[in-house]
Order: sequence, then structure tokens, then C-alpha cells
Amino acid sequence: MTLDIEPGAAPDVSQARAVATNVRFATLTFERDVAAPPATLWEAWTAPAARTVWSAPTPSVTVEYLEAGTRVGGREVSLCKVAGEPDIRCDIGWLDLRAPSRSVNSEVISREGETLSAALVTAAIEGNGEHSRIQVTVQLSSLAEDMEEGYRQGFGAGLDNLSAVAGRTMILQRVIAAPRHLVWKAWMNEETLPQWWGPDGFSCKTKRIDLRQGGEWVFDMIGPDGTVFPNHHRYGEVRVEDRMSYELLWGENGPKHADAWAVFEDLGGTTKVTLGMVFSTAAEYHTAKGFGAVELGLQTLGKLERFVFSR
Repeated sequence: MTLDIEPGAAPDVSQARAVATNVRFATLTFERDVAAPPATLWEAWTAPAARTVWSAPTPSVTVEYLEAGTRVGGREVSLCKVAGEPDIRCDIGWLDLRAPSRSVNSEVISREGETLSAALVTAAIEGNGEHSRIQVTVQLSSLAEDMEEGYRQGFGAGLDNLSAVAGRTMILQRVIAAPRHLVWKAWMNEETLPQWWGPDGFSCKTKRIDLRQGGEWVFDMIGPDGTVFPNHHRYGEVRVEDRMSYELLWGENGPKHADAWAVFEDLGGTTKVTLGMVFSTAAEYHTAKGFGAVELGLQTLGKLERFVFSR
């Protein structure tokens, strides 16, 4: 905090006290046990596509993301919308990211141009096997009004949502020995994507395809025995050679099966591909896992690798 004092003037102690009483400090701690491995919980906590699924604390709140970049030095800007009330703006700056164990970010909350609060948020994740624990510490400065209770409610509800989402999240990863631009080109290309998509022995028959942001891919995936699986992907954010997100629907304009995303990380000549999916319900997640969705998904990434090598 800096006081506005004219050069040569003596400090106004009463002014300093008045300013100080307008700032309230609090340290808040939240903890949750989560039925998911630490790496999966980390992806659910940090991946922009996953954060859009769990970040709204209640159904009456809509969160609109204006910017999202989960990397050290990156920003996340969102608007929290409630009918009949002014939008609340949240500006996050990522300060430290150490997967899958720790993140640190700043957070500034404002409304109609007025800064309401500033905070430092530290998350620590630990665990093993299929279970993990997240502890979030918020060092809060309330500036225009007391924000402590709002933070308690918002973070409490958000972490409840996160716990549920992480429990139905599936993460698949593969490192491909090829430059990122080639891996991206094989995926986000309307001619090549249908050539390799799907597990071993599956093929795709496209009805229409448009891989731009706001586009879609309507297709049938055909199994080795001829079984037809109708699919519909609706594309959200597309950041070239970085990441993209999409919704998976059961057939054209059918019910949503999952929110999915793919991230392409440059490892200096090789590319780490992370494919994440938040299933719409826990039952769908367990059903998919039961019939081998993890193994089938890894086969799909293996076909991507072979396709890139073949080109």
C-alpha cells in the first residue's frame, strides 16, 4: 500500500489509519480428499477446459472466460455472471506451476472497474494410487468491502465441484518423437484427422467437418465388426499448436457425453500430447473405464504417432 503524500509534507497519520481500516486481511485454508490420482486432479485443477466445467460455484452463476493461459506468466480472465447483478471480473496471474504438486497464482476481483480484493492462492496436491488430496491456501486482502465470507463460500463450493469433476476425469498422454507443428497438423487437419482417429481396427466415415473454433465434426466411427458409433464433436477454443477443446455428443446433436481437450507441449523436438475428458456423469465415466476406454484412447494416440511417422 502506498500513500499519496506531497513532497516535503509530513505524513498524515490519521489518513494512514483511515486507509488501513479499509483493508481487511485473512488467511483461508480449504482441503478436499479426491477419488482421483494426483496427475488427474492436477489436470482438472489447471486445464482451462476442465476449469470451465467446475468453476461456477452454483447453477445460478455463469462463468464466461475471456482469456485462459495456464503457464507461468500466463493470465486467466473471467466474468462471473448472475442475473440482475453487475458482472464480477476475476484476473488470475499464474506465478508458479509444478505439476502435479503445486501451483501459485495471484487473483484480483473487481466490479464495474472497482477493485474489491487481491489474493495470493497456493494449491498443494499430494497422494498416490487412485486417491489424492488438495489443500488451497488463500491470503486475502479485502480492499473495497469485506470479501472473506464470499471467498469462503466461493472456494468451498468450487472445490466441491472440482472434487466431483476430478472423479470423472480421464487423462491420456503420449510423447511423440516429432515436432509440435507436425503433430498439430495431423490432428487439426480436415483431411488427415479422419484417417487415424479411433482405436486400432476402427475407421471413420465423415458427414461434415470444420475444425475451426465454433466448428464441428459429425461422423460415424466404425468398429472392426462393423458396429457403427455415431459421433458429434463441437469445437470450442482453438489455439494453434497449443491446445483445443471440444464437446463429445452421442450422435448428431445428441446428449453430451463429455467435455474434452487436447494440449500439445513442445519438449524440444518431441511433443507431449495430453488428451483429457470430463465425462458428463460419474456413471458414464465408470462405464467407459469398464469397457476399456483408457486402453482404447491410448491406442488412438498410438495411431496418431504412427500416422505422423508415416508422413
